[in-house]
Amino acid sequence: MKRKYPDSFYNPTTLVGVSLAGVSFGLILFLIALEAFEKNPKPYMGIVAFVILPSFLLIGIGLIIFGILRERKRLAAGKHTRHFPVVDLNIPAHRFSTMIFAVGTILLLIFSAFGSFKVYEYTDSDEFCGTICHTVMNPEYTAYQFSPHARVGCVQCHIGSGVSWFVKAKISGAYQVYSVLFNKYSRPIPTPIENLRPAQGTCEQCHWPKHFFSEKKLVSTYYLSDEKNTKFTINLLVKIGGGNIEAGPTNGIHWHMNIGNEVTYITTDRTRETIPWVKSKSLDGKEVVYESTEQPLTKEQLQAASPRRMDCIDCHNRPSHIYHDPFTSVNHLMSLNWVDPSLPNIKSVAVDALETPYKTEDSALDSISLLINQFYQNNYPKIAVEKKDRIDRAITEIQKIYTRNYFPSMNVSWKKFPNHNGHMYSPGCFRCHDGKHKSKDGKVLSRDCNVCHTILSQQFEKDTLRLSLTGVEYYHPVDIGSAWKEENCSDCHAKR
Repeated sequence: MKRKYPDSFYNPTTLVGVSLAGVSFGLILFLIALEAFEKNPKPYMGIVAFVILPSFLLIGIGLIIFGILRERKRLAAGKHTRHFPVVDLNIPAHRFSTMIFAVGTILLLIFSAFGSFKVYEYTDSDEFCGTICHTVMNPEYTAYQFSPHARVGCVQCHIGSGVSWFVKAKISGAYQVYSVLFNKYSRPIPTPIENLRPAQGTCEQCHWPKHFFSEKKLVSTYYLSDEKNTKFTINLLVKIGGGNIEAGPTNGIHWHMNIGNEVTYITTDRTRETIPWVKSKSLDGKEVVYESTEQPLTKEQLQAASPRRMDCIDCHNRPSHIYHDPFTSVNHLMSLNWVDPSLPNIKSVAVDALETPYKTEDSALDSISLLINQFYQNNYPKIAVEKKDRIDRAITEIQKIYTRNYFPSMNVSWKKFPNHNGHMYSPGCFRCHDGKHKSKDGKVLSRDCNVCHTILSQQFEKDTLRLSLTGVEYYHPVDIGSAWKEENCSDCHAKR
């Protein structure tokens, strides 16, 4: 029987390569077809279809070439041509073996297709994103599970729809696989993510700026770091408005996202915390540039800079993977009475225990328990006995705070990931609204509290309620004179 291919093609190594390449190529076509008919394609499926399976395809092709070259050398040495066994279906043993081989091959293809489909489904899950690279993504996945967007799938924000972003995600995904396999990833993972798609393609699919109106009431409870854990509350009206074409312009935080305004800025650091230059452009094309009087850019810096258009994530930069600071976390638990406010110094002790550097999570949890127990045994022995159950409950809750916000193996804590949505523990709003950004005609980006919110009331424990519907002036809980009006809150509250 005349052979279709050269004799060098017919060798075991090449035929194994043909089988591997054929199955891999078939599965790639199957997954591409599956994705083409899927209403909601799984973006991370590309890692399987365009990274993993092509790797096996290349290995198969490599085996084909290697087998052919080796067989040529063998034939050139005068060795006999290989012949395959003759299969005669009239012989019962041959017929039985052929049937077993055919059935096995069909089952292999069916199970391979089924397995590929299950992998296809799995790549759309949040578990896939968060647990496949457990050490690397454990901090982000843990924070995500306790975030306001825990019901929103990872791929909906990180990739979304569209061919161009799909391709970018595939390229990024390939590098991520390489980084994990060869231990090349940073600790912690640097943010912000440079190739994250604009908020218009993700956040604004649910949160539409045209409908940001009015004001939102916010009541915050705080406890001082003194022996009595002095409590005080602030009742705010946060001005979340922004306006739109139909309703006209209004004042409020989302003025930046008003469809009639375009705000661009230049930052001089990767974390976007230093912003010396801001430009606003109104619907009629009028532009106003505000430059920092403390850190002005040189002419060369301006020419080399690439201004970024402000969108949602420039303020809401931690919408899902939020690492909460210990002060806010402990305040919250104390307001719920999960950490008993009657325990002397519990606020300061809890924060100190959380902020102490630890090498591992296990040692951290043991140390938190030891530090808090020893504090009460040494300073308040009577309370250590009488309120042991409350101290134990406080320890448990404080340990939970640690496991959700501190990850020593990845060098992750709230300090590494500043939250710009506010101004207490990072520069946040004061990156621009610091009273030091001025335009050429003298306009200033104000740092006045009432620009963003109105303080309706403020009350300290066992003190007179300060209340006014038109707003009361903020009263700092610790007497520092007028320094709070001139310095950023984060200069004291987030020393790093």
